Amino acid sequence: MKHLINENVKNIEISGIRKISNMIEKTSDTINLTFGQPDFPTPDYIKNAAIEALNNNHTDYTETAGLFELREAACDYVEKLYGLKYDPNSEVIVTIGASEALDIAFRTILDEGSEVIMPAPVYVGYEPLVKLCNGKTVYVDTRDNNFKMTAAMIEEKITDKTRCVMLPYPSNPTGTILTKEEIMEIGELLRGKDIFIIADEIYSELVYDDQHFSIGAVDGLKNQTIIINGLSKSHAMTGWRIGFAFAPSYLIDQFYAIHSFNAICATSFSQYASIEALKHGSDREEITLMKESYKERRDYVYKRLKEMGLDINKPEGAFYAFPSIKKTGLTSEVFVERLLEEQDVAIIPGSAFSEYGEGYIRISYASSMDQLEEGLDRIEVFLKTLVK
Repeated sequence: MKHLINENVKNIEISGIRKISNMIEKTSDTINLTFGQPDFPTPDYIKNAAIEALNNNHTDYTETAGLFELREAACDYVEKLYGLKYDPNSEVIVTIGASEALDIAFRTILDEGSEVIMPAPVYVGYEPLVKLCNGKTVYVDTRDNNFKMTAAMIEEKITDKTRCVMLPYPSNPTGTILTKEEIMEIGELLRGKDIFIIADEIYSELVYDDQHFSIGAVDGLKNQTIIINGLSKSHAMTGWRIGFAFAPSYLIDQFYAIHSFNAICATSFSQYASIEALKHGSDREEITLMKESYKERRDYVYKRLKEMGLDINKPEGAFYAFPSIKKTGLTSEVFVERLLEEQDVAIIPGSAFSEYGEGYIRISYASSMDQLEEGLDRIEVFLKTLVK
């Protein structure tokens, strides 16, 4: 019966991230620098809100779009941080993580043959969703421009089949951000065109030396822009699975229809916990300390990799370093496999992030400083074995 499986599904491969994680011995002493999984526990004030919701029997279905109080808190939050103005009644939907928000957005706007322009190297989760919609991913090679996708680069790729431009900044895997000026130029290019913009801003609160600027704040773009966000990275809530899609009401209506059939609603007690996270998170010491710790780790990882002689752009956001290993002469997959076998350190090959990631590796510094210190020590030893 295998021949009856949907071809789009059969053509999707397990991500390079999962392939490496599946190779790690569960009982080993592997230093795991693969996942974008904060090593911080969810703050107690958020967990306590969930416990209270459970004790009060808030375990039923919620409104499909999400609890109104949560939608209101989410709209207030992005307005306060990024100047985005969305109506909680009709311009936001609560999803099962940012991943579901991306899925329903692509399913709403893509037809067969629709083209989606996005920078590369890029997060592994976008192209499979485009494929499932019978769309086509059009990559913009950003390697010679510090991993930044510019308006000029986008313009070169636009065709009569272009349906969407993807802006995944701060970037996974490169840690790159776009400045306000760079975002404004992209906005000027796309304003008024029959092209949607999806901005995946899940790492927007993890920008270290600047401030995140959202394309949703650019005048005249709201009608064609979808903002994706969530609490996984900013509030150490990966397993709670709460995401948001902000968009004009004509799109939210369609998101609602898809969401109602594939999920019904996000988990009820996670929603109650998220209300507490959004209403009080920016004022809590735990959130500030997490960001400060990530910045400290960023600086440490960058310094160590530079001292090892690896070429690397200093990450400006998220919690990933993306150094080049081209001078070793190894492919990224061979480098990663040998590092795991010889030094028991797990990282991700750049090839997992499209063909344009070949020659690079991704190191997550969401791990503890102890893990990072030991992992980088082992990477340094490994690199010395490659010197002829």
